[in-house]
Amino acid sequence: MPEIVSNPKARRDYEILESFEAGVVLRGTEVKSLRAGHGQIADAFARVEGGEVWLHNAHIEEYTHGNISNHRPKAPRKLLLHRHEIRHLAERASVKGVSLIPLALYWKGNKVKVQLAVARGKREFDRREDIKRRELDRELRRSTMHSKPRGRARK
Repeated sequence: MPEIVSNPKARRDYEILESFEAGVVLRGTEVKSLRAGHGQIADAFARVEGGEVWLHNAHIEEYTHGNISNHRPKAPRKLLLHRHEIRHLAERASVKGVSLIPLALYWKGNKVKVQLAVARGKREFDRREDIKRRELDRELRRSTMHSKPRGRARK
């Protein structure tokens, strides 16, 4: 699955509870712009509105060779999910402190898909805990890597 755009801040700033794959309704100029690698989802989020899921604040630059009917860069884009998934997302997103965050846009065949996560914002001390855990794991790997016996043992 070739990734078009990712959201690195999402995993740092949010605790990922669940993730879903959704199709994205796009116009031709949007697809061409994404093929050229001109998009970003760092500030994007999704909402359930009227029984449909919409992606807001995803920036897809205007296609350079587009004409007068070129797309708007920050237009809301409809996400394609099954009804039971939409109901589930609506239930989860209605809880205070829970958001729908896109993690990545990627190609699946010739379709553009978004990996959508149900996420809860991390507090500052949670982020510090993650950093401490990562550093401890790194130190543990370093110490085990350097303590391996070299050569064969003699009797």
